[in-house]
Amino acid sequence: MGMGKLRIGGAWSGVLEVEMDEWTVAMLRGEVANRSDCGGPHCINLICAGRVLKDGDGTEKLSHLGIRNNAKILASKVSADQDGKSVKDEFLAEEERSKKLSRLKAAATSLASRHADGSLPVEDFNLELENQSGEKVQLGSETDQRAIMMGLMLHANAKALIRRQQYTDALEVLTMGEEAFSLCDPKLIEMVDNVSILQIDMVWCYFMLRDITWLSVAGVRLAKAREGIERAHGKESTRLRILQGGRYPELALHLRMELLEGVVAYHSGQLQKSKKALISAQAKYFQLQVPDEALSLLMSMGYKEREAKRALRMNNLDVGSAVDFLVEEKLKKAQKREENLQRQKEILFEKDLAAEALRRNENDTKRLWMT
Repeated sequence: MGMGKLRIGGAWSGVLEVEMDEWTVAMLRGEVANRSDCGGPHCINLICAGRVLKDGDGTEKLSHLGIRNNAKILASKVSADQDGKSVKDEFLAEEERSKKLSRLKAAATSLASRHADGSLPVEDFNLELENQSGEKVQLGSETDQRAIMMGLMLHANAKALIRRQQYTDALEVLTMGEEAFSLCDPKLIEMVDNVSILQIDMVWCYFMLRDITWLSVAGVRLAKAREGIERAHGKESTRLRILQGGRYPELALHLRMELLEGVVAYHSGQLQKSKKALISAQAKYFQLQVPDEALSLLMSMGYKEREAKRALRMNNLDVGSAVDFLVEEKLKKAQKREENLQRQKEILFEKDLAAEALRRNENDTKRLWMT
């Protein structure tokens, strides 16, 4: 394979040019440790493609481990106790999570092969995780990123199956999505409501399949979903309401949750609890009904029916607030497009800059690092 570039991030960021057929993991770890000024190679953890790179017997080359030119490697500093157990434990835990994700992806790919219409794509799925204020959540290790992306992908695919009333298949995909999320750092998951919504979707599938055997599990899932939503949105959605400028984006979600809570309580013999949940769900249902006059008014302004309904529901059916919301949404989308374009320009500029620097130093990376 010869010379290759490795893009390092984390404890030290930069590009290393190495002999892929000569360098070992130990050599790479030592080089990164030197550049990051940490306590030595034992303080550096290397992860590539969700896999922890281990020294092994010290003879296996990078090329033999499947590491290719332009591979991205995450370097993180780790602290070890006297026996060195923390480093070993972290390596093993990361490796185990990575293996589980690989098995999960293989299962998802196998499942996708049963859907010839391409309704379950497992590749080229790029999502960003945001909290309730619309801010991007900073993901942790590459394994965390893979776990969250896999969970979001499977959840999105399950929703498509639910829309087509393929509830058994949707339940299988949701179960895989739940497993993917479980492999992520819990602190990251607690910041968002995605797992709670997935739990509600699973109970919805139980409900639509009319399978009474899932009753006890449904109750547990709904309790977890409510706990997660209250943690992410605040009690009575107060935090979410403040972040969303007094809007009501959570109404439909709470409607579904309370409807399911009412059904589960009824079949469990808790009639008073069931009545309370169903009355609350009914009130939210009426609150979400959009008057024809308000909808027609927004559509006459050029807005599509779906976005007009969403705007009215999120703003308690107030036309003026709905228009303000739609204008804000349009500005946010334009700003995001501009940011993405700027990011692409910066990446291209950095590549051109790096190429020019290498040209001036006659492709001598050692001389380049010294300049």
